[in-house]
Amino acid sequence: MFPIPHQSKNTQNTTQQERTSNMMKLVIVAILALATTLVSAYDPSPLQDFCVAINNTDSAVFVNGQFCKDPATVVANDFFFSGLNIPGNTAANKLGSSVNLVSVNNFPGLNTLGISLARIDFAPYGLNPPHTHPRGTELLVVIEGTLLVGFVTSNPNKLFTKVLNKGDVFVFPIGLIHFQFNIGETNALAFSGLSSQNPGLITIANAVFGSTPPINPDVLIKAFQLDKSVVDYLQKQF
Repeated sequence: MFPIPHQSKNTQNTTQQERTSNMMKLVIVAILALATTLVSAYDPSPLQDFCVAINNTDSAVFVNGQFCKDPATVVANDFFFSGLNIPGNTAANKLGSSVNLVSVNNFPGLNTLGISLARIDFAPYGLNPPHTHPRGTELLVVIEGTLLVGFVTSNPNKLFTKVLNKGDVFVFPIGLIHFQFNIGETNALAFSGLSSQNPGLITIANAVFGSTPPINPDVLIKAFQLDKSVVDYLQKQF
């Protein structure tokens, strides 16, 4: 039999350091694995204004998005939409504009793809009034005419505005109030891409003065520093 060599203190210290180092490596790997899990499990962006939780699945009609069609029954027409060549009826809108939005609500193939499209027609001096898309950034390109466009930031409410001509492009960041105004004497046309299958729309004047039920007039009188007669008039318009 061979005698078992006696480990020196230096060898024991080295072994202990190696064990500590290996343990630290395992801890680091575990932390990285946990971080990766958290990154891949973040909450998805909401695709509707709200989605109240319910325990009774038999009553779960709405989901954050749309139910998916069986892939075996999907056909080419599910990814096809036509009609954006047809001008909108700007005369039907007292503001002189018409928006034809192609979203998941009328184009099911967009579901989960995070994109939608809109055709915007303007009569001379027509306006797409101040509004916001709570779930989507908007990228607008002018096809015909001249538009004055702009958006306002969150506090301190800085305005960024620009006159656009044919072929010009402007971006409106997600959630910010923005507008488009035809400053020409001829019709104008623009197309917008939006970074959500259901970007949502809040038209500021309609929301403030035309909500259902209406906002208490005292709130609007104080917020806008207006006479009650003016608030009453504005609420009747919407």
